[in-house]
Amino acid sequence: MVDRISERAKALWYVGPGRAEIRPEILADDIGRGEVRIEALYGGISRGTERLVFTGCVPASEYARMRAPFMAGEFPFPVKYGYATVGRIAAGRDALIGRTAFALYPHQTAFTLPADRIALLPADVPALRGVLAANMETALNALWDAAPGPADRIAVVGAGVVGCLCAWLAGKLPGAQVTLIDIDNSRAAVAASLGVEFAPPDAAPGECDLVIHASASAAGLATALQLAGNEATVLELSWYGAGEVAAPLGGAFHSRRLRLISSQVGQVAPSHRPRWSHHRRMEAALALLADPALDALLAPAVDFHDLPAALPKILTGPNSVLCQLIRYPAAPS
Repeated sequence: MVDRISERAKALWYVGPGRAEIRPEILADDIGRGEVRIEALYGGISRGTERLVFTGCVPASEYARMRAPFMAGEFPFPVKYGYATVGRIAAGRDALIGRTAFALYPHQTAFTLPADRIALLPADVPALRGVLAANMETALNALWDAAPGPADRIAVVGAGVVGCLCAWLAGKLPGAQVTLIDIDNSRAAVAASLGVEFAPPDAAPGECDLVIHASASAAGLATALQLAGNEATVLELSWYGAGEVAAPLGGAFHSRRLRLISSQVGQVAPSHRPRWSHHRRMEAALALLADPALDALLAPAVDFHDLPAALPKILTGPNSVLCQLIRYPAAPS
């Protein structure tokens, strides 16, 4: 199907340290046979990654690896960045029109991309919850890397979105004792919604079989190492950007023979890579979002056009927001 109507869209650009603006985007007149036009409904802000972009803290060595799909511009600034958009298919193959899809695409009101770069939402996953797809994909990959087992004692340090999703996934293991750990006591209510325990760092259970660290702080990493039992695994899921973090590898780190490993979503975990493509992993992540309990991670939406003024508080201010939703003009009122 070909759409000859010229459309104008708007996109969010990070233009300098702590500054963002909305810029016009001209969409191509034609939609090719293998393409779709998406009208954005909702988006999600990745507070950890986008904070680094917003503040100009992406290290030069990671400029190439940090490029998001369909990103425009060059690091450090200006860049059109983001990777969590759910929208309605407005044009393309007839069988797809009207379907709701997730796309790894920057924050933009409408866009065109190849049809094989979208993932259709299952019927039981609402558009709002669908914005968690990229975070769920990261958490799923992390659990594959960590390889927890039934009845394991598992601690997740850092109750951000990815940490919460890791705890939720681990809590599905038969007999697993899962504790979500954070310095913000308000996360206790979120943990309860996800069906796992909560503890502040000074009351967290020790002698864990697996510890997942997702707080992106030196103090959180120290806590994670302290909670690990003899010969246990500590999975580092945080990304620190250009920052340097001291890892306390003295004390009992060697005598307890701890195993510190990393996880990153850019590649499918080695344990699954021979059989799983990125597309299959994304489909699995979307299917996992059918649980209404995950709505506990969603913050009230901010209108797209209010983002430049709202982002400093969202990304750098002291708040307890988990997944900050974006509401686009095409979303239901």
